[in-house]
Amino acid sequence: MSLLTLLPFIVLIGAMFLMTRSAKKKQQQAVEMRNQMQPGSGVRTIGGMYATVKEVNEDTVLVDAGPGVELLFAKNSIGAVLTDDEYNRIVHGVEHDLKSDADLVPDDASSLTETDDSAADAGADDKAVDLGKKDTADEPADDAPAGEAKPAGGEAKTDEEPKKTDGDSEAK
Repeated sequence: MSLLTLLPFIVLIGAMFLMTRSAKKKQQQAVEMRNQMQPGSGVRTIGGMYATVKEVNEDTVLVDAGPGVELLFAKNSIGAVLTDDEYNRIVHGVEHDLKSDADLVPDDASSLTETDDSAADAGADDKAVDLGKKDTADEPADDAPAGEAKPAGGEAKTDEEPKKTDGDSEAK
């Protein structure tokens, strides 16, 4: 019985152990990455600035952020050491021709939509639908002069809206 009461605590301690272990592993990988920095490497700081390493000291890194701009950072503030290809792609906009021209995505979606000619052909068969409300001045007057016949059935026309049908309107 005492084992069942201790089981939740054992599971909790095990979960905490696994979480701290993975955090330590990530921290160790970050330390190794920072130790592999060499002058000439491209880096990204934790603030998002891209620069080239000029000098690596025990706790600091001197980086070149642009022409005549040298900055001294703590080693811990380096977020990532980038490969030469990745650094050149991000900072200088240099792309490698790894993809063929067929794999390129166009800048706009015009090539993905239908052309104007095909849209006009498709719309030629459709009638224009007037969705506006009818003006009461356009409708014929309900009061016919005494000599003229009234609408069929002898009833005067009323201002009722026409019935809308959706197919099975009684089922709703």
